[in-house]
Amino acid sequence: MRGAVEARLRQLEGLLRGRGLPLTMQRREILKAVVERNDHPTADQVFDAVKDRLPRLSRTTVYRVLDRLVTLGVIRRLHHPGAGTRFDGKIDRHHHLFCRSCGCVIDVASSAVEDVSLPPASRHGFHVEDFSVHFVGVCPDCRRKASS
Repeated sequence: MRGAVEARLRQLEGLLRGRGLPLTMQRREILKAVVERNDHPTADQVFDAVKDRLPRLSRTTVYRVLDRLVTLGVIRRLHHPGAGTRFDGKIDRHHHLFCRSCGCVIDVASSAVEDVSLPPASRHGFHVEDFSVHFVGVCPDCRRKASS
């Protein structure tokens, strides 16, 4: 995991240098906090993860840096109706399971979903660049709690 995190940090540094921007300690720590996790953290969870290492960091800065990282294509923003925005350090195409009870998000890989043919978007004048599928249900922990 450490090697993957370092590779992503180098990727970000290259992207920022290409745009004449520095890899600040804030950007580095925020990216690291997202990439190290598999639970798709919210901005507040990222803030909580880095606030001790960067005591002068504000919540607003975390939101701004996360937005910038999404714009640069280094992380992804996940949206699901009824849930807060979450961030994903994995930028390759993959899909998600959303628990409607506790809000957890789990990565899922499925070749069946990858093989879905997209509807002809051209008749709507829309060019599809990427897609992801969100499955909604109830996670095992919530099902167990509900049956107790």
